Amino acid sequence: MNPISQTRYIAAIDLGSNSFHMVVAKIVGQELQLVSRHKQNVQLANGLNEQGELDNAAIERGLDCLAMFAERIQGFKQADVRIAATYTLRQAINADEFIQRALRILPYPIEIISGAEEARLIYQGVSHTQSQSDSKLIVDIGGGSTEIIYGSGFEPELLNSKPIGCITFTQQFFANGKLSHTNFTNAILAAEQKLESLAHHYRLKGWSSAFGSSGTVKAIRDVLCGLGYQDGVITAKRLLQLIALLSEKGNINDIELTGLTDARKPVFAAGIAIMYAVFVGLKIREMFYTEGALREGLLYEMEARLKRSDIRMRTTENLAIKHLVDLEHATRVKGQAREFLQQIHEPLAIKQHSELFDLLEWSALLHEVGLSISLTDYHRHSAYLLHHSNMPGFNIEQQRVLATLARFQRKPINLDEMEHFSLYQKPQLLCLIRVLRLAILLNGQRSDSPLPPLELTISPQEQWQLSSKQFDWLTKNKLLHANLRAEQAYWHNVGWQLEFH
Repeated sequence: MNPISQTRYIAAIDLGSNSFHMVVAKIVGQELQLVSRHKQNVQLANGLNEQGELDNAAIERGLDCLAMFAERIQGFKQADVRIAATYTLRQAINADEFIQRALRILPYPIEIISGAEEARLIYQGVSHTQSQSDSKLIVDIGGGSTEIIYGSGFEPELLNSKPIGCITFTQQFFANGKLSHTNFTNAILAAEQKLESLAHHYRLKGWSSAFGSSGTVKAIRDVLCGLGYQDGVITAKRLLQLIALLSEKGNINDIELTGLTDARKPVFAAGIAIMYAVFVGLKIREMFYTEGALREGLLYEMEARLKRSDIRMRTTENLAIKHLVDLEHATRVKGQAREFLQQIHEPLAIKQHSELFDLLEWSALLHEVGLSISLTDYHRHSAYLLHHSNMPGFNIEQQRVLATLARFQRKPINLDEMEHFSLYQKPQLLCLIRVLRLAILLNGQRSDSPLPPLELTISPQEQWQLSSKQFDWLTKNKLLHANLRAEQAYWHNVGWQLEFH
């Protein structure tokens, strides 16, 4: 076979608070090769007001950038593109407006990820682009948040994301470009306060090497090289030299430094202040810049998923074990749910191997995590845990889907409590809820004795019909029959139809 015909191109896009990044790579055999990098300064966080609303000018800057990215990845399959949004879109109350307008330009799902997930992906990006496999500390200073990660090899051990970024700190401490020792002192102190609760845990670990992976770190490295430090190593002493140099100038617009671009200049002082606070708080001796970051982490995780090695499965299993889930029962529910969805996926317009199958299976495995809190209202406890737990590999909306399925797994159905979703269609999620409820109900007796083969169908009138060729299956299971009648009433109250025979 011609090797060229086996080449597959994938792309990852990072919608950061300061810049949007895109990397394109090709997979040839077992190898992932970076093909191109693209970066645009958008300063999305500059458009976030005190009420948490993103202004139209910022939205337009972001959309203009995505239009350029769209030209490069035109024709890519949906499974071959991942887009992750970070701090600013996590905070924006009108993030959905941006996402819906973006989808008309770039028709790929935009995932808003948590700070912890952002940190994990940054670690993966650096780990895959650095040959050094010993213990390492990684710092990524973005426009709205700073991620700090410690780990060894490909496994992170400490993950933290703090709301200190070069754009937000510029607004707070360096408004109108004013530079002074007082402004730097206040900014550094504010950053140290944010880091105080976690610094001790990192200092206890120690590390072989420290890396910085953001545009802030690259800018500091480049400026230091321009000042004669050709090794590009960042130290606390050199950061203090930069702080003194900037303070003397009085205004960022008056600074001309080799290596400092016009786009980076407005937020450079804030980035240095945050970095110095990190150095002091964690007692870092020296740091090196690395190209690897969030977008590379997305790429390598996409490659792993294409090879059927999905970290989300491991996360699900670990969470189930942590909360003492009855895995035999959960596995039976998962199998029944998947079998039902296989039977009805075509009339529901759900593709055979879509992510909805995975979400249904993961929700089945985790539907009883809330029992670790209390039997009473355990479905609500399960929903809370799935919404708020740190779940590596899952974006925020995927966790909300799992929480929603858990919330509606039993008892009366109040659809007014259902959240709005951007990545998933509500009618399909409502169908997953019905499938999960039936799978749980049918396995309610937690028996190893298998149920007779069951068939689930949907009529043209949207009536769900559950049947078995074993004609007496309900007469032999009177409790199950009673539970199905109760479930039928729950469905009727929200306009759903269920028949069984």
